[in-house]
Amino acid sequence: MEMDIKGILDHLPHRYPMLLIDRVIDVKPGESIRAIKNVSFNEPFFTGHFPHHPVMPGVLILEAMAQAAAITSFTAAGKKPDDNTVYYFVGIDGARFKRPVVPGDQLSLEVNVERSSRGIWKYNGKALVDGQVAAEADLMCTMRVLEP
Repeated sequence: MEMDIKGILDHLPHRYPMLLIDRVIDVKPGESIRAIKNVSFNEPFFTGHFPHHPVMPGVLILEAMAQAAAITSFTAAGKKPDDNTVYYFVGIDGARFKRPVVPGDQLSLEVNVERSSRGIWKYNGKALVDGQVAAEADLMCTMRVLEP
């Protein structure tokens, strides 16, 4: 199942400047996702990271993987986020950064569900540029409904 930006906005609570998914190539609910983040020089973080040598911050690459993971979890649960639903990052293990991500790159995000138990989802994620691993990590996230 593919998803354009409208579908992504329906499945993620994130908005500018924190929305880091541009297109979903394929999602298998509760199993895996392949998504795209187009990295533009117009990203707000490039102003300060770094002015003369722009590099996408590693934490934002991890955040992009977590957002892709969230789409997998929301589709598996048959839910869409609302004003009372939050998707939290609860853990990162084995994060490794292999190459810088710079303006003009296209991040290909590949996230696989490792397991899900009691509302905690564990994933293995990779961010690639031109087929080369830029970053990889094991992620843990949870979906919570806030009290009104």
